[in-house]
Amino acid sequence: MRWGMAIDLKRCVGCNSCALACKSENGTPPGVFWLQVLEDEVGRFPNVTREFFPTRCMHCASPPCVPVCPTGATYKRAKDGLVLQNYEACIGCGACVIACPYQARTISDGPQYYYPEGPTPHEANHPRKPPAGVAQKCTFCVHRLDQGLEPACVQTCPARAITIGDLDDPNSELSRLIRDRHGVQPRADLGTDPSLYYLY
Repeated sequence: MRWGMAIDLKRCVGCNSCALACKSENGTPPGVFWLQVLEDEVGRFPNVTREFFPTRCMHCASPPCVPVCPTGATYKRAKDGLVLQNYEACIGCGACVIACPYQARTISDGPQYYYPEGPTPHEANHPRKPPAGVAQKCTFCVHRLDQGLEPACVQTCPARAITIGDLDDPNSELSRLIRDRHGVQPRADLGTDPSLYYLY
């Protein structure tokens, strides 16, 4: 079993619903987005269009962030290949942030709340809010996957542009999409074998 995702770039409309759902679900602090939608303008006037590229932690099969972590806070879960973070073991050294070629990790030491008066009820009562000063990143919503639920970004996408599934199962919908649509791994030349594929 190895969790993976495919993002259909023909379906993605750049609405950022996935990014906002991720932020709400995981309680990230101001300015920190585990999932970002990058935009690119292509063509020449008057035939110009915009392309959107949702990006996040790639949950690589050979993650460069894992071996550089001095405390073992960044680790790869054996049962499904997810690359996860143990906040209690993290010392905030930033080695994993530097090692990640996808710029998918961050360390926030800034304000933990959006308003100077204090936290909103959502912020104050969030069960998964990452502590300040530790490395953080997308987890594929592991807490939801472990309950048999889809990640927040998948569930929220109005265009159904994101598919999650088992990369090791050749009969899964994910594997079929990657095969039929010639899915492309971002920066496959780096040898990290990311678990995220783009469908063009």
